[in-house]
Amino acid sequence: MEERITLGLTEEILIKGPKRSEKIIARIDTGATASSLDFKLAERLQLKELKKARIVKSASGVRRRPVVHAKVLIHGKELEGDFTLANRSHMTYALLIGQNILKAGHFLVDPLKKVHL
Repeated sequence: MEERITLGLTEEILIKGPKRSEKIIARIDTGATASSLDFKLAERLQLKELKKARIVKSASGVRRRPVVHAKVLIHGKELEGDFTLANRSHMTYALLIGQNILKAGHFLVDPLKKVHL
């Protein structure tokens, strides 16, 4: 069986666009079904919206959000998946990693683990 990597509630992630990448501290959220990305970050990375949208239930209500596809590097593991776009400017983290990415990477989450920069 593959050794699982243990993540904390925040992690340094490299998110890749077609022409540039950006290191960012992301929020790890096991309660979120889908991963989410700030509109402005997606724009800087030149990520193109897919022709599909997703209905997302959050604390602010139910909304239809556009979707982008991106690659992320988490602890040396490159994964790709869909990210819903949202205005996360009022939030601490521009990137939220949800279950769709966590399951693909076979990660464990330890809330006591701290990110080391």
